[in-house]
Amino acid sequence: MLVITGGAGFIGSNLLWTLNQRGYEKILVVDELGCSEKWKNLVGLKFFDYQEKDDFLQSFIRGKLASEIQTVFHLGACSSTTESDARYLLKNNYEYSKLLAERCLAKNIQFIYASSGATYGDGSAGFSDDENRLETLRPLNMYGYSKQMFDLWAKRRGALKKIAGLKYFNIFGPNEYHKGPMRSFICKAVEQIAAGSKVIRLFKSENPQYSDGEQRRDFLYVRDAVEMTLFIWERKLAGIYNIGSGVASTWNELAQAIIAALNQPIKIEYIEMPAELKDKYQYYTCADIGKICRAGYKKKISSLGQSVADYVVNYLLGKKYLGG
Repeated sequence: MLVITGGAGFIGSNLLWTLNQRGYEKILVVDELGCSEKWKNLVGLKFFDYQEKDDFLQSFIRGKLASEIQTVFHLGACSSTTESDARYLLKNNYEYSKLLAERCLAKNIQFIYASSGATYGDGSAGFSDDENRLETLRPLNMYGYSKQMFDLWAKRRGALKKIAGLKYFNIFGPNEYHKGPMRSFICKAVEQIAAGSKVIRLFKSENPQYSDGEQRRDFLYVRDAVEMTLFIWERKLAGIYNIGSGVASTWNELAQAIIAALNQPIKIEYIEMPAELKDKYQYYTCADIGKICRAGYKKKISSLGQSVADYVVNYLLGKKYLGG
């Protein structure tokens, strides 16, 4: 049996859908549905059972499920980059992850967990996924630091020789409607345009090295992120791996890709960056994906234009879900 924590979430439900396409259905989905519409991500997908995250942890630790589980994909976490409650982030992203990892290590269960490109901070220490460079990284927000703390714990524990940590960069694609303010820029922009707006708004640059809209990010379609994740799983790789495109695209390029997909006369407007983001904003990210490529990953990564067009036309315009 496979387990996906955060299985009703964005990357988790995409992973579940892809596993279904490959014939896997004996999958335990673990999540915390609450009052959100995240449950809609599961409609039409196939899985063996569902458990709330705290119930799963208790069952797992007591040994009721360990003998049946082959792999735990630990994708569940608080992923809000603006969350300021450090105690909440540590409980969800650090302590919970340690308990799961310890149990998997004790029972020789494959453990693959979500780290984040947010651990790289302003990028001054580079974007290498070499475990020997972990201590040099300085995240800009508490979310990134909570992920960094677990990466460092796993290294100190010696666990990175047996488990895999995946540093997801800017992932976008189907099944992110429930994420509220943390939806991708593409999702937000298309929703605004569908509501009548004829403008795409980008933050002005506060850094003299970058013109307005020329700030750069590594954007990756979720389907490519899932393919990379499954490659790690199938090869039983261990260690830290970047999950990104390896290309730093500008926000202007992203906006133009949205405009092209919509085929509408839409203008780009630059607005002031909120004060609370100014000292936490990443002006440049670009995943060094050499490590996963050297491990044998050879699938062609979708271009930004192709990815945005598929997402906008086939999902966002009709607010469609995977499996729907």
